Amino acid sequence: MKHLAIDYGEKRTGIAVSDTDATMAFPLTTILMRGKDAFFSELLLLAEAERIEAFVVGLPLRENGEESESARRSRNMALRLKRRSPLPVFLMPENLSSWDAETRLRDAGKRGKELAKALDKASAAAILESFLALPEDRRRQFLF
Repeated sequence: MKHLAIDYGEKRTGIAVSDTDATMAFPLTTILMRGKDAFFSELLLLAEAERIEAFVVGLPLRENGEESESARRSRNMALRLKRRSPLPVFLMPENLSSWDAETRLRDAGKRGKELAKALDKASAAAILESFLALPEDRRRQFLF
């Protein structure tokens, strides 16, 4: 089953996809926010082009496990996505995915604009990697 992961943001949203066996995650693109309708149009076109079978939305939690304002925005976006697509939507709790992605990119020699350009989609890949690392029966608990 091929998944598309979303690291939702107010200005930019990172997108990553899995392979068809759902074992590996790959950064795909970053969607620049130009309004909700444009965002969902672009997202659903990507999902169709990539033959996605499920969405994984990062749910950024505080270190104490509580939802942040970003988490509420991500949850609201996931709800709107469910209304627009028949595909399953998973909410994957995450924290520090952007920090993890930035560390990986810096270790790979990325700096400045090159790092900024890759960060959002790399964060989405980190979220997807966490999801794919779970046994399939544990993934179901995150179905939205």
